[in-house]
Amino acid sequence: MDIIVLKPSATEEDIRHIVKKLESRGLRVNISEGTERTVIGVIGDTSKIAEEEEDAIRVMPGVEDVMRILKPYKLASREFKAEDTTINVRGNIIGGKKIQVIAGPCAVENRTMLMSIAEKVRDAGASFLRGGAFKPRTSPYSFQGLGEEGLKYLAEARERTGLPVVTELMDPRDIEVILKYADIVQIGARNMQNFRLLLEVGTRDKPVLLKRSFSATIKEWLMAAEYIMSRGNQNVILCERGIRTFETATRNTLDLSAVPLLKQLTHLPVIVDPSHGAGKWDLVAPMSKAAVAAGADGLLIEVHINPEEALSDGEQSMKPAAFKKLMEELKPIAAAVGREI
Repeated sequence: MDIIVLKPSATEEDIRHIVKKLESRGLRVNISEGTERTVIGVIGDTSKIAEEEEDAIRVMPGVEDVMRILKPYKLASREFKAEDTTINVRGNIIGGKKIQVIAGPCAVENRTMLMSIAEKVRDAGASFLRGGAFKPRTSPYSFQGLGEEGLKYLAEARERTGLPVVTELMDPRDIEVILKYADIVQIGARNMQNFRLLLEVGTRDKPVLLKRSFSATIKEWLMAAEYIMSRGNQNVILCERGIRTFETATRNTLDLSAVPLLKQLTHLPVIVDPSHGAGKWDLVAPMSKAAVAAGADGLLIEVHINPEEALSDGEQSMKPAAFKKLMEELKPIAAAVGREI
């Protein structure tokens, strides 16, 4: 069995008794308290539980039902949690009615540039500031980021604008310094299956934005989320950022069908990164609108004051004026699907 559904009348003593029984069999548990039911997710190799033992658990005090989950991802599945997960970051609810927009430069290049962009995206209506201090680049000779200096600039920008900070973690050795400054830790596409990194962020309570690898299936992506959740961190945000196909006209192929599909399969919030998905700034606006219409809970958009001089991803970065125009154009689309920007 993978899920134990408790009766509304189940007591704390009932729960402790069930947990003790499961732990004695070498299993771990995750307790989820929903609006109507409390559910115990069983983590580990549940095939070792014989049918007779399952029946014994089924009749334990407080137990309403015992269910098997066939999907390999358990904690991330709708079977484990029917209600949508919402994540509160400094008063901004990800996964709720409001579509949260995360905007900023690909890389933190200098203090002056970052402060200017932060103020402009805030004034346009963005609710989070993004910026990379440690940059994973295809070439070892490309700009690799400012490191902790860049993180300090992000923290200063947060103090100035009130925008929570999203930044990328590439190496478990950097986790403490990232946690010191970030409000959301991003795991990039290249690290989606860096299992050591996933397990490390899973032991912390900081929200994790998990990008889909450019060659990953939906199942592989959700299994990566499961790695994080299996260590106790349930605050995972999935980010579709395009996959690699035979098409060369765009940087990637933005898989917007993933959004409604994920809404069926998982309770986790789903956001879309049209900047990396298309790779061209003039395609970001139409793909952002399509993502909102498809049911995305948020957008991750790259914005730069002077894209032609950007040290990273200038071709896909919108200028502040174009970003502001997009934010206005998104409002009626969000309203049409019962959301707001």
